[in-house]
Amino acid sequence: MNTKSFIKIEKFKKALNKFNLIKPFPFTIIDNFLNIKLAKKIEKNFPLHSDKKLWTYKNYCEIKKATDNWNMFPPEAYQLLSVLNSHDFLNIIKKKIKLKNLYPDYGLNGGGFHIMGEKGKLNPHLDYIIHPKLNLMRKFNLIIFFNTKWNSSNGGELCLYEKNPNNKNLPGKLVKRIEPKFNRAVLFDTSLNSWHGVNEVKSMIRKSMAVYYLIDKKPKIERRYKALYSPLKNQMKDKNVKKFIKMRANPKFAFKVAKI
Repeated sequence: MNTKSFIKIEKFKKALNKFNLIKPFPFTIIDNFLNIKLAKKIEKNFPLHSDKKLWTYKNYCEIKKATDNWNMFPPEAYQLLSVLNSHDFLNIIKKKIKLKNLYPDYGLNGGGFHIMGEKGKLNPHLDYIIHPKLNLMRKFNLIIFFNTKWNSSNGGELCLYEKNPNNKNLPGKLVKRIEPKFNRAVLFDTSLNSWHGVNEVKSMIRKSMAVYYLIDKKPKIERRYKALYSPLKNQMKDKNVKKFIKMRANPKFAFKVAKI
């Protein structure tokens, strides 16, 4: 497949020019990322929020539905995900950001389609570092939004936070809110103290696609195999929330407590 027929490559390359210089951690926003006809087809054929085949996350820190099942992706989304995991596309990132190696995750662990209805949210969190099956290190997250007519009153912003100098288990100051506008893509480095979350969705259905990219494991890194969540301000004194966060970060219990 021709990558240029799916993605506006030159725009993407330009967006990566100063990627490594961005604070609080490297990220870039690319509007009109996909061929417009492709983006509209993918949005039209997104699974319904009510689809019972979707995995449901409903707990203190995450309210969303998702699937990484390739058989649930309509043709256009299947093809796009194939392109985003292709050698050609990864090579663009690798060359622009000057990496020796970069690997796809064909299994879409943590990726695929993500759907949030009203009150959907993700508390600030750090992604897992070590891939549970490939034993590689998660490096980048690419998110594409498929929400026409989205505006600030709908909520659902992707939020980026500074590192907290006093507590490694909590985010620092909120420094960037990114609206999930139609055909907007965001690429960011998840391998640092990359605290991020999603503000509560006020109305409409928030639809996104996520892909993760991996690198070789470094000798001295934190062995985090599951996401580490932070309580919101109104949850700071809640013992149940604190207990949940501890269990959610433990590979032995994470799956069991994701839906409560």
